[in-house]
Amino acid sequence: MFTTEREKKHKRSHYDVLLVGAGLYNAVIANRCIKDGKSVLVIDRRSHIAGNCYTERRENIDVHKYGAHIFHTDDKKVWDFVNSFGEFNNFINSPIAIYKDEVYNMPFNMNTFNRLYGVITPDQAKNVIIKESIKQQTADPKNLEDCAINLVGKTMYEKLIKGYTEKQWGRSCNELPAYIIKRLPLRYTYDNNYFNDKYQGIPVDGYTSIIERMYEGAEIILNEDYLIDKEYYNMLADKVYYSGCIDEYYNYIYGDLEYRSIELKEKTFNKDNYQGNAVVNYTSTEEPYTRIIEHKHFNNMGSEKTIISEEYSLTWKKGNEPYYPITDDKNIEIYNKYKSFKNYKVKFVGRLGLYRYMDMDDIISEAMKDNW
Repeated sequence: MFTTEREKKHKRSHYDVLLVGAGLYNAVIANRCIKDGKSVLVIDRRSHIAGNCYTERRENIDVHKYGAHIFHTDDKKVWDFVNSFGEFNNFINSPIAIYKDEVYNMPFNMNTFNRLYGVITPDQAKNVIIKESIKQQTADPKNLEDCAINLVGKTMYEKLIKGYTEKQWGRSCNELPAYIIKRLPLRYTYDNNYFNDKYQGIPVDGYTSIIERMYEGAEIILNEDYLIDKEYYNMLADKVYYSGCIDEYYNYIYGDLEYRSIELKEKTFNKDNYQGNAVVNYTSTEEPYTRIIEHKHFNNMGSEKTIISEEYSLTWKKGNEPYYPITDDKNIEIYNKYKSFKNYKVKFVGRLGLYRYMDMDDIISEAMKDNW
């Protein structure tokens, strides 16, 4: 029987499940399906598995190729699940912010308030912030700038919010909608732990090895663009989980959904420490990047070198990696049109398929509950 080139890429003529995108959501689905004795085919246009969680070990350092990924959750089921695929360390995310030549702790806590205002007690900090915010109150805040000043006053806004936010979104804060910053977490303790979650850590073998173990038993095809031949691939399986952009799947018939993208410029140094912390945010517009990640601090294995990534926020365009959905009214209206399609064969999953930002634990939790 004649076999085409595309048929040579997969071993079977039919699969129970086709997973488009070899990221975290589909890894959880693959693991469950394989345990249930189902046949699974995975297709990804990239040259590797693990999606944006992908880590690459170089110079005895796990490099987070698509930006910092710190696992955190309050859900013990999720924590136990990921730990069943490999050991996690006890990394606690404690980023700092640099404004010109001033260093501040993040998130906004008593260390931050002491540096900004010279206060020592929570009551002193609350009084200063309330007085500052009342001075410049806007009765009906129409934009992010007004909303932020209403919440924390001008000092904190101008040093720690304004520049970073404008670099992140590529627009002036007085042009950004207020909903982006409707609340700011202010912690009146001297605790620099960024997350409130009970369980936190980084895989000691890297994220790629954890996700690779989830996919054990699945057939994987890399460097393959499913969308070029989706009708053919859809016929190969009873169910299709699609974790790519929903608007791209439907060939943008209702218009393009918008995202923010990032560019990571990597540098290697012949020294063991560059900035003394895993994540340093730069809140002034004097630096073009939003933050610098020093990868070895996530899981220090004793390398004599260090690798950093300068992170630049970009306007997304086709060909770039879509990172953060811009979930304003206009984009949600477009997304809802795509969502309204009755597609009984294909389920859209993950942050691109569902057009919403999701942390890793959210993705795993949703995939664990999936009963399609």
